[in-house]
Amino acid sequence: MNIICLMENTALADNILFEHGFSLYVETSKHKLIIDTGQSLAFAENAKTLGVDLSQVDMAMLSHGHYDHSGGLMKFAQINESAPIYMQSNAGGEYYHTNDTLEKYIGIDKDILKLSQVRLIEGNVRIDDEISVFAGVKGRRHFPSGNLELTVRLENGTFLQDDFSHEQYVVIEDDGKRVLISGCAHNGILNILDEFKKLYGCEPDMVISGFHLMKKNGYSDEDVDNIKAIARELSAMDTTFYTGHCTGESAFDIMKEIMGEKLHYIHSGDEI
Repeated sequence: MNIICLMENTALADNILFEHGFSLYVETSKHKLIIDTGQSLAFAENAKTLGVDLSQVDMAMLSHGHYDHSGGLMKFAQINESAPIYMQSNAGGEYYHTNDTLEKYIGIDKDILKLSQVRLIEGNVRIDDEISVFAGVKGRRHFPSGNLELTVRLENGTFLQDDFSHEQYVVIEDDGKRVLISGCAHNGILNILDEFKKLYGCEPDMVISGFHLMKKNGYSDEDVDNIKAIARELSAMDTTFYTGHCTGESAFDIMKEIMGEKLHYIHSGDEI
């Protein structure tokens, strides 16, 4: 299995583009797939630079219905008209970032839903013996506090806390290994891993995911304690973790002190 990061908030080298977004290319024994496409066309430029031919991709996945993971999907569909694009049936919902001074739409471009390649799925689906997805994570321990301003707008114009039922997680089984890939882990990485263990009966060999721990205004003591508690649980697992994007470099540094070589930061251009 070969994994190339096509988009992340930071770059490995000067000739690689970066933005607040996330995109991975994964090549397995049977498949070439894209998971997320960042927030713009930049992921496609990085693909060219890194030698990834998007026209040869046979499957795409959208981890959840936010702009910074879906922004390149229209471009992808222009390059590749045949690869199915899998997303949860409610990934095109009215998702917003709201607080006392902000009401910003952060969902996907609605034109994506018009693409003939889009496959709307409900909950857990096994694509084949290599690829499966699961959703519907309900656990809320160590729930990321940054989620509290992320909402869904109802038809009557009111806002409710997003339950992230539109978030799905990709599991790749190849060469005797299981890799779990999540975009932002809005439902909390520990809750997602709890669900993984229920479904697959083991811990994943590798996890690639943002942890949604970034906070623009710094961390309270409670936030730091929460980050450390998550890191301690992850470090007890026989799993290697790659993170970036919405984790934030400050949270990564806190976690790295606890997790050591079990935790790595992934950048645009990195190859695993």
